[in-house]
Amino acid sequence: MEHFGHLGRMLVFTGFLLVAVGFAVMFLDRIPFLGKLPGDFSFRGGNWSVYFPLTTGLILSLIATILLNLFFRR
Repeated sequence: MEHFGHLGRMLVFTGFLLVAVGFAVMFLDRIPFLGKLPGDFSFRGGNWSVYFPLTTGLILSLIATILLNLFFRR
């Protein structure tokens, strides 16, 4: 039974994480420069387009790393 308690906590944490990601996705469109930074590549052809947000991904990764280190450092 001890494993079920750990599984329950992991499921609750995953649920909170999904809710947080959902809110982030809803509100990231309101940041005007996000996705339009130098280093965010966009390629277009006849019937296709590819968008690769390299700089935006790096900045979001850096912010997430800093926040997670602040919250989970022991």
